[in-house]
Amino acid sequence: MKHLLCIAALLGSASLTACAQAPQAGQATTPSAKAAPAAKEGTADARARAGLQKLNPNIKVDYIGAAPMPGFREVIVGGQLIYVSDDGKYLVQGTVVDIDTKSELTGSSAALSSYRLGMLQTAPTSERIVFAPANPVYTISVFTDIECGYCRKLHNEIAELNKLGIAVEYLAFPRMGLGSKDYKGMVSVWCAADRNQALTAAKSGRPVADKECNNPVAAQYELGQRLGVTGTPAVYAPDGTQLGGYLPPRQIREALDALAGKSKGQPPGML
Repeated sequence: MKHLLCIAALLGSASLTACAQAPQAGQATTPSAKAAPAAKEGTADARARAGLQKLNPNIKVDYIGAAPMPGFREVIVGGQLIYVSDDGKYLVQGTVVDIDTKSELTGSSAALSSYRLGMLQTAPTSERIVFAPANPVYTISVFTDIECGYCRKLHNEIAELNKLGIAVEYLAFPRMGLGSKDYKGMVSVWCAADRNQALTAAKSGRPVADKECNNPVAAQYELGQRLGVTGTPAVYAPDGTQLGGYLPPRQIREALDALAGKSKGQPPGML
């Protein structure tokens, strides 16, 4: 293994029904992102951090704390969750299942959801493109671009999502990178007089007038990178849980009901 590891290589990427991001020269970070504070020397947190720094001295740890399994620390790096042994010698990446409860620990991490939620809240609703019913039950945040086939499929089902009580708040993630044709097209969409209409047109393959203005496209793209987005669409629940890439509307509603029921300690709600 090389002494210096790119964080993407260290973590890999989730297998999602989504359009993959084009390879990028470097990993951007949002100005508001803060690395986890250094741990007290000699603690398990410090040993875990030191172990990661052996892989990559420049690694930025966003969070480190106790893991739900003995002997390991829970660590968030690049928007992804990994486990590092308390002595800093071993790194575990991938799905971890509690056999007794038959539950997946990795996907249900409260620390990861909290981290993602905090990051998502840095992007105000006024800078998103929102498609919402009159009285939404849930609001999802979706990183999207205008050329991805799965993004277009999800957008074609906006009316059904709204009918199911789900508001969709889009954030820009031009997966071909800043300065690409995709990026310029998304800037034109976000600068349009009617952003909703322009986004629908772009996702339908219809031309959108070239425009430039003070826009959040680059900032939202960098936010997505900080969250570990590797493809579009990337769908997040109100609590910061990533639901996945593309999912049919009914499955999204069922997933949101299950999360809501879990947080309230009761069975999922029904339509």
